[in-house]
Amino acid sequence: MSRRVAVIGGGLAGITAGLRCADAGCQVTVFESRPQLGGLTHSFARGDLNVDNGQHVFLRCCTSYQALLRRLGVADRVELQPRLAIPVCSPGADRPVWLRRTGLPAPLHLAASLLRYRPLSILERVRFALAADALRRVDPTLAATDEQNFGAWLRRHGQSDHAISALWELVGIATLNSRADHASLSLAATVFQEGLLTDAAAADIGWSLVPLRELHGDPALGCLEKAGAQVRTGVTVRGIDPGDGADTRWRITTDGGATTADQVILAVPATTAEQLLPAGSITAAPGWSQRLGSVPIVNVHVVLDRPVLSEPFIAGVDTPVQWVFDRTAQSGLAQSGTPHGQYLAVSLSAADDLVNTPTAALRAQFLPELTALLPKMRTAQVRDFFVTRERHATFRPAPGSAALRPPAVTTARGLFLAGAWTATGWPATMEGAARSGAAAATALLETSPTDVAAEVS
Repeated sequence: MSRRVAVIGGGLAGITAGLRCADAGCQVTVFESRPQLGGLTHSFARGDLNVDNGQHVFLRCCTSYQALLRRLGVADRVELQPRLAIPVCSPGADRPVWLRRTGLPAPLHLAASLLRYRPLSILERVRFALAADALRRVDPTLAATDEQNFGAWLRRHGQSDHAISALWELVGIATLNSRADHASLSLAATVFQEGLLTDAAAADIGWSLVPLRELHGDPALGCLEKAGAQVRTGVTVRGIDPGDGADTRWRITTDGGATTADQVILAVPATTAEQLLPAGSITAAPGWSQRLGSVPIVNVHVVLDRPVLSEPFIAGVDTPVQWVFDRTAQSGLAQSGTPHGQYLAVSLSAADDLVNTPTAALRAQFLPELTALLPKMRTAQVRDFFVTRERHATFRPAPGSAALRPPAVTTARGLFLAGAWTATGWPATMEGAARSGAAAATALLETSPTDVAAEVS
């Protein structure tokens, strides 16, 4: 008989793993505690608006994530830049400065933009190029690299505090969810090597043209069910227990009872995984998930009565505003009775200092900051202002975090791990989640033939 696989967790990692196993002929059951699939990439309704919980983008180098989109049949619901182009705005500047790539091979593809990058002095631009060349030679797979602090490494290579905040963190804070001074050199090197320093096309930016639920959760439900998988949403798994003796089945306990499976992929947050994992199934000492930690992301949402931003997104320097996205079309604002309005979402990563700030205080802080970047806001009316907070958006990518990220294969027979927090070598991104799900499914499928022994009665 075909082996039965339980996938616990319906985020991108669980979706990827579940589809891989179902496509291979396994009898898959996906358990998800939320009412819908999608995990940390989801949408909700606010009146007539479709609101994404966060502003999730991807790069051309995110091959596993794009493979997932193709498997879900939604590759036509995203936009991918033909060539990297980032408008960078500063308070009071009359126009943005653009970071664009040319057709030259990496790293020369950014040379022309860097020569004209006004936020840095000429000396800072030269020193940036030298540090980038040095970063290309860093080996991110070494434990000694992971234990180093990225900010300290940058300063040793001639980077000023201003250069770090105005250029290195322009990319790093959004991909790492960390300031340079709190980030592992290994993860930072991976981001810059994969995205900017090796392949000229790698950092072209992609984003969803529809609400995230229409990109991930709803299509995943349809694809899983079409592949023969059973999807149980709104079901929280309370325990997983291995069989005794000759019984190699796993017992999965929920509030509604228990079921069994031959193999299990645990694709839940790290803290939940530690609670569910049988003792001794990974090598890290108890409390590893707390030591790995988490970092929040805050999103500020502003609905205006008129357009003030003409680009799909901008990045900010010399301002607390990090990235601003035009979400007018995705939200359905034009169909909600405000045809000439605009909906902006401000993404604030590494938001430890903002996650508990009251909405009124965030409004008082960020509306003037947005106006300084987008002068057309001076004549616009704010029709709605609200805040979403992901308190545990990603694991904390601190120096030494690699030792706390377990691999897909555990020491417990038939139990595998998935999640962006596992040992993917990547920071906690949609790409990392998809890679982890693929790795867990591959490891599971390689453990035995498609047919497994009959049930033990």
